[in-house]
Amino acid sequence: MFTVEEIKAAHSKVKSGADFPSFIREIKNLGVTFYETYVRDGHTDYFGSKDYKTSSGARYEALIIKEDCEAEEFKAALKAHQNGKTDYPTFISMSAKLGIEKWAVCMDKMTCTYFDKKGKEVLIEEIPH
Repeated sequence: MFTVEEIKAAHSKVKSGADFPSFIREIKNLGVTFYETYVRDGHTDYFGSKDYKTSSGARYEALIIKEDCEAEEFKAALKAHQNGKTDYPTFISMSAKLGIEKWAVCMDKMTCTYFDKKGKEVLIEEIPH
């Protein structure tokens, strides 16, 4: 099975949202089937076959997630990030300020779903492959 260290090595190649699809392909090849990243502190829960699970620790000081999601503003910020206009820390800060609690990536469906604090789906995107 995969380790958090292997995933971190793959993630170290990500400089902007434009690098996200290649990161997803790489960790899918490691055996990751699903993962959830929490904006609050950056920890991620990774899942693999046969109920395998591993988690990364917090990556930064805890952020406050806005109670009410500003979905349209988030979509614009995400698009800018995916076009390489912002780095990861900026994207995380914007996500918290705009009410995004987490995102979940499903390797089978090749989707990334963003959720607000109420658990509502804000956006479902297909990941290019």
